Amino acid sequence: MLSSTFLRTKAGRLVPVVLAALLLAGCPSQVPQTPPSNIQDEASANSDYYLQQLQQSSDDNKADWQLLAIRALTREGKLPQANEQLSTLPQNLTDTQQLERQLLSAELQVANKNLGPARDALNKIDSSALSPNQLVRLYQAQIAANQGQASLPLIRAYIAQEPLLSGQAHQDNLDKTWQTLLGLKQADMNSLVINANENVLQGWLDLLRVYQDNRQDPDLLKAGIKDWQNRYPQNPAAKSLPAQLNQVLNFTQASTAHIALLLPLNGQAKVFADAIQQGFNAAQSGITLAAPVQTPQPTNDPDQTVAATPDNANGAVSTSAPAADATQVAAVEPTAPVPVAPAPATGGQVKVYDTTSQPLPALLAQAQQDGATLIVGPLLKNEVDQLATTPTTLNVLALNQPEQPKDSPNICYFALSPEDEARDAARHIWEQQKRQPLLLLPRGAFGDRIAKAFAEEWQKLGGQTVLQQGIGSAGELRQMVNSGGIRMSGTPVASQAPAQQSVTIAGLTIPAPPSDIPASTGGGVDSVYIVATQSQLTLIKPMIDMTTSSRSKPAMFASSRSYQAGAGPDFRLEMEGLQFSDIPLLAGANPQLQQQATAKFRNDYSLVRLYAMGMDDWTLANHFAQMRQLPGFQISGTTGVLTSSPNCVITRKLTWLQYRQGSVVPAS
Repeated sequence: MLSSTFLRTKAGRLVPVVLAALLLAGCPSQVPQTPPSNIQDEASANSDYYLQQLQQSSDDNKADWQLLAIRALTREGKLPQANEQLSTLPQNLTDTQQLERQLLSAELQVANKNLGPARDALNKIDSSALSPNQLVRLYQAQIAANQGQASLPLIRAYIAQEPLLSGQAHQDNLDKTWQTLLGLKQADMNSLVINANENVLQGWLDLLRVYQDNRQDPDLLKAGIKDWQNRYPQNPAAKSLPAQLNQVLNFTQASTAHIALLLPLNGQAKVFADAIQQGFNAAQSGITLAAPVQTPQPTNDPDQTVAATPDNANGAVSTSAPAADATQVAAVEPTAPVPVAPAPATGGQVKVYDTTSQPLPALLAQAQQDGATLIVGPLLKNEVDQLATTPTTLNVLALNQPEQPKDSPNICYFALSPEDEARDAARHIWEQQKRQPLLLLPRGAFGDRIAKAFAEEWQKLGGQTVLQQGIGSAGELRQMVNSGGIRMSGTPVASQAPAQQSVTIAGLTIPAPPSDIPASTGGGVDSVYIVATQSQLTLIKPMIDMTTSSRSKPAMFASSRSYQAGAGPDFRLEMEGLQFSDIPLLAGANPQLQQQATAKFRNDYSLVRLYAMGMDDWTLANHFAQMRQLPGFQISGTTGVLTSSPNCVITRKLTWLQYRQGSVVPAS
């Protein structure tokens, strides 16, 4: 029998050991016997922690820890490791584990940019068996897999996750639902098929109809929204309107009783200012793209052509050169989905101020003292840049834009810039289902500006690498004819926008791959965007035709710079199939007005475009409050379909034409 002394000594030695074991068991760095309460719930630890538990756990718990590790690795952007762990999961998983594996596999597909397979995998998951946490992950994976492209599945994903969100995340979800609805094309709307029990979706679609039917009249739109709220009181948007529609309810009209037009009336830019002022006066008198005009006999004397350099006016002018004879262009209708009536000819009083006469701050103060309620101008870029440091309470429609426009509550920016045309080209080429573009651009800073604008817009649309190749003069191009022609390759555009975007799933952001890894083009060039003069294009297109087979021939697009006067039938036949952009006035929307304007400026289409810009300046001035306060507001303008983007930068959707069998017709 052991003595009591021995027992007390052994017990005394065991107590600290037991206490230490208990303390260690409660330490998170040690191995719990089981994973957290449920693998379907939130798991916020890092991947190192879960991998450590995987290595040290019993066989019964390994699969749970491995699933948690895959989730953490995916969240941290460690995609190769996540894929490796996914491939080594055991086959004998429980139903709960199998469901989590399906969801993780789809999330990994999204993170790896395998969007088609990801969408298929997500559609096969039984959402009724998922936990609330898993449901949020499912819907956010569906949203990420749609890359922000407006579609019914994307809208359904936003609607499905709405009840699971709260606070700012809930409001953001409503705002994104609305933005997606606005992005639906008319063809999408015509083909929508919704289920009988989709009452929330039906309510959203009815709200969209109310908006589209009334958005040109803020008062009617306000009344329509309030009526909609009464008819759909249970819709989440009725209880908390999207931010954009809240702006509609708070809309206040701006006064345009006295307009101050700020232009350089002396110096090198005077020729541009004169064209803008003439267009402004024409629109004020009631001339519009849709209005009939009396056509004077055109003057075609080449010796009387006004010389103008498109790159002057600090980039306010389009890259375009003089355009072709109006008689060679098939008439096209304005492409605006929401036409707007012209501002009345009896609009506000206009006073013109010369920006070469005194500094901009003094001019703004003088205009305000004279009773101006709206400023149109200035035109030159350096003066527009001064607006950021020249406070004024007046509303300002600037006729150029800074490199980084700031969101000022009383300023909008409208310019005919080459970058603006490049962004429109990116959108058009994307809509043509092309995904591997090559840009043929002038070498130097001018071409780099165009390339940067195109690439940034392309990446917003969901595109990847954009290739760029510099082109020289017509003389250099002639030498290339005998030296192999133009190669369908180039170097990636050096753009500020990242080539790969991060992906957010279940509120967690998966980092993009390192920026120094070039994105693959995924195949050969399928489209070419050419910014060239007519003489350059005459050499470029045949070289591309000769060096590519009919099967691999890329679709060809050009800027309006190559669309010039004097192009005969031989040129039009040589350009067969090529599409190019231009403003509606020069694309045949109103042949009489086009003929009148070209005669006025002796076929100098650089000045005709500025004349058209002046007409749109008047229209925009009379709809300044809508452009400033109602994002997405559209006007069918003389220079394109005008839309207000963030920071109230006015963007243009141009008309696209195509050479077909010796004629110029609307592009399909």
